[in-house]
Amino acid sequence: MKLKAIAVVALIALSGLTACGDGAASGGRNPEDKTIRIAYQAFPSGDLIVKNQGLLEKALPDYKITWTKFDSGASINTAFVAGSVDIAAIGSSPVARGLSAPLNIPYKVAFVLDVAGDNEALVARNGSNVNSVADLKGKKVATPFASTAHFSLLAALDRAGVKESELTLVDLEPQDILAAWTRGDLDAAYSWLPSLDELKKTGKVLVTSRELATAGKPTLDLGVVSTKFVEAHPKAVDAWRKAEAQALELIKKDPNAAATAVGKELNLTPEQATHQLSQGVFLNPAELSSAEWLGTPGKVGGLAKNLLDAAQFLKAQKKIDAVPELSTVEKAIYNEGLPNVLQP
Repeated sequence: MKLKAIAVVALIALSGLTACGDGAASGGRNPEDKTIRIAYQAFPSGDLIVKNQGLLEKALPDYKITWTKFDSGASINTAFVAGSVDIAAIGSSPVARGLSAPLNIPYKVAFVLDVAGDNEALVARNGSNVNSVADLKGKKVATPFASTAHFSLLAALDRAGVKESELTLVDLEPQDILAAWTRGDLDAAYSWLPSLDELKKTGKVLVTSRELATAGKPTLDLGVVSTKFVEAHPKAVDAWRKAEAQALELIKKDPNAAATAVGKELNLTPEQATHQLSQGVFLNPAELSSAEWLGTPGKVGGLAKNLLDAAQFLKAQKKIDAVPELSTVEKAIYNEGLPNVLQP
């Protein structure tokens, strides 16, 4: 997407998204403005526990907090460009795009919600005569563009020696994928939970994001905060990180309570939510501040290199204009106060 297009998208987002919060003029541009606009996605995660149990509202009773559902990281990036979001749950591939030209979005990665495992996968529809990634040549495959699923699909094609030009890629959000799948319009799709489980009922899994991570192409779901909000409300960001860490602890120590909360948000039974949560990889708070992930102040963790690798892959696939410097990505990792801020 070129700069001119970004400007147009930003204007559209400004007119269409300000109703979700308090407008582009708010969202923590100054310490007196106690408004937090959170973008969330409907996939099983600790973020849904924070929302369902009102953990952030309890921690910050003086703030007006609004939660707005988004269908993909691409639309969340658009909202950040428009200044309509303060905090978001977003995949690592969209973040790599956001930190790269031409977007260059001023936001920081402050949390790792999960590491993609079997909760994202490429599924071939029964009757499509597709039994491997190589069989996708000449087929119609859907995925939400600029998402972690899109990144993983490109990685899977690359690993199988299949060129993107050898198949028809369709940009659809998860719910639209389900509709097209039901009509028989698609041969395969790369998507995530909860819609992924519906695809599996009439399809065959070709590859999962867990497998691709083992092969060197990991994807993550991240918690991202606008730079302006971090600068104006660092204590609120600390409260948000504590709430997310509390949710991760609940997943580990009380999976039934975690599944109940997630199930309420996704309209699933606790049993279904338990199954879906079991397919993701959730770190504990201590791991978040390790050298592998966020790191600590003055010593950025390996997450920066992970995002840089993703940007380099996207550049090779001609999905972004340029790869940012490692130093630029490292500056976008917010680990101030870790590990202390994540303690109970």
